[in-house]
Amino acid sequence: MSAQTVDLPAVPATWKQRHLLDLESLSAEEIKLILDVAERFRPVAVGARHKLSLLSGTTVANLFFENSTRTRTSFSLAARRLGADTIDFSPSGSSLSKGETFIDTAKNIEAMGVDVVIVRHRTPGTPHLLSENIGCVVINAGDGPHEHPTQALLDMLTIRQQRGTIEGLTVALVGDIAHSRTARSNIWGLKKLGAHVILCGPSTLVSRQWEDEGVEVSYSLDEVLPRCDVVNLLRIQFERQLMRPFPSVREYATLYAMNRQRLERARDDILIMAPGPINRGVEITPDVADGPHSVILEQVSNGVAVRMAVLWLLAGQTSS
Repeated sequence: MSAQTVDLPAVPATWKQRHLLDLESLSAEEIKLILDVAERFRPVAVGARHKLSLLSGTTVANLFFENSTRTRTSFSLAARRLGADTIDFSPSGSSLSKGETFIDTAKNIEAMGVDVVIVRHRTPGTPHLLSENIGCVVINAGDGPHEHPTQALLDMLTIRQQRGTIEGLTVALVGDIAHSRTARSNIWGLKKLGAHVILCGPSTLVSRQWEDEGVEVSYSLDEVLPRCDVVNLLRIQFERQLMRPFPSVREYATLYAMNRQRLERARDDILIMAPGPINRGVEITPDVADGPHSVILEQVSNGVAVRMAVLWLLAGQTSS
């Protein structure tokens, strides 16, 4: 497949985004545009193995200060499928260990001719700070518990592919809402596209304050499950917690894990999602994770298409 055979939609004049830092600040129309472009890129991302030339001459740098498998790999694949060059930065063994600041490191990388910086960092707001101090495109690949915009975009793309629309659906985000950047990005994106969002999990991990944003809060998965079209199971992030938020993992699994018994009480066409990595037996049992209702691997495939769309809309439009 060549670049000429990709039927990309026209980018409206209203598209003025220079960076992708969050979904909270995007409009519904901007989110839909990203999803529409991702849909056009999906055959290249998933089926074909030919490079396009849409970002030829563009250099993309991955600055990951936290571990990552899916996000880092799919951003690299997305850039290469578009014809861009990629470089990977690792903080271990870098000049950061010699006292160089994060911003100075980024400026030096930019000075080598980098056009796009994809950054993951444990500190919320890091991508925003970076965008104010360097001139190239900045894409947020996860900033602490704040946001993870491309994960939410690929989640929404998967839902739209399976259901045709997001408007009017009931989507439950189950698990560690307090520490989940994926949950926050999904909340903003799903609400803007017309979904009813339910946050479900232990009271120590799900704040009632979300109700002020028009989100339903529940502490019982069994109570809300019959109303759900989609259940997105979030990982318990023990590495971000100062204390154990529930007595035991076994208790959590008893109350909130998606298992065969719960699946039998759910809607016949329910979608089971998980942003990964999944902890089998904790958030989800293996038979459900690998079963016909699961679209977990479709989410991973859609991640490449979404990140191709984001890169093209930000870097391709800038250079055109």
